[in-house]
Amino acid sequence: MSSIPNSALNLIPFATAEAPPKAREISKPRQEKKLERLLAGEAPEPKESKPKRNRDTKPEPKQVLNWAAIIWLGLLHVGCLFAPFFFSWQALVLVFALHWLTGGIGICMGFHRYLTHSSFATYKWVRYSLAVLGGLAGEGSVIDWVANHRKHHAHSDEEGDPHSPREGGAWWSHLWWMAWQLPTYSQVAHLRRWAPDLVKDKGMRWIARAFLPSQFVLAAVLFGLGYLVDGAYMGCSFVVYGSFVRLVFVLHSTWFVNSASHIWGYKNYAIDDDSRNNWWVAILAYGEGWHNNHHAYPRMAPHGHKWWEYDMTYMAIRTLKAVGLAWDVVDYKKKSDIEA
Repeated sequence: MSSIPNSALNLIPFATAEAPPKAREISKPRQEKKLERLLAGEAPEPKESKPKRNRDTKPEPKQVLNWAAIIWLGLLHVGCLFAPFFFSWQALVLVFALHWLTGGIGICMGFHRYLTHSSFATYKWVRYSLAVLGGLAGEGSVIDWVANHRKHHAHSDEEGDPHSPREGGAWWSHLWWMAWQLPTYSQVAHLRRWAPDLVKDKGMRWIARAFLPSQFVLAAVLFGLGYLVDGAYMGCSFVVYGSFVRLVFVLHSTWFVNSASHIWGYKNYAIDDDSRNNWWVAILAYGEGWHNNHHAYPRMAPHGHKWWEYDMTYMAIRTLKAVGLAWDVVDYKKKSDIEA
């Protein structure tokens, strides 16, 4: 459940929509011959059928190293090495608070259940707020994230799945898949195909481009808050824990959904892919670990389908609904269940 931005986003606004081709005109003699055959009671000549082109079977271009992702993720992990030198209890509390805000609300509720699967409806300002919070989780631009995850559901544990353990094992699905990306123009086509609604949204494109700058803005705010609390040391403590430690914590928590929840756990539903319900991933990722349930019914807002499968993200969605900030919550498997 992660993606790192690349230069493809910069090309999207400059793409122009071509006018649809004109319908081929049929010559008058051909029309007259066709009319004569119909009046004579003759059956029309069968047209030669051509096999439809399956876009999914078209081989993808060879992927190239995603140096932006490699450097970004590498720096975050290196930054965690400073944690022992800047520890404070206030910063530790900050880690868990921002983990819930950016990981739970931003990624699990915003990027995943709302923007990817439309599990509920909300106001535009809430929509954009969720996208900003998700971006602050460090998992890449909102458009890349949603496109990759929709493709994952379309090809789960099959050829074309961006991060299946079948492809390259646990580490591939957990982390290494992000070190690779499609060439720029192929990436543009990927985004247009899997996230056309977000590509057309100017606000979402702006939020996507602000992914990296927003990390530095948040770090500056954290330093300022820490400095006000107890000087420069506390400011550095807030940055190290509130940015580096918290980001790495969020990243691995959600990455376990791609890896562990496709390897270990149990199934409530007999579906073709390897998705599993994993209790400890559900704790780390606020209910996302009930992954087999989710793959069986992707649009359902609740991921926990048994009484013991607690889903903290769904509780947050219900809270939004209770205060009037969410509606049309998909809390059913099929529309017929509503009338039952």
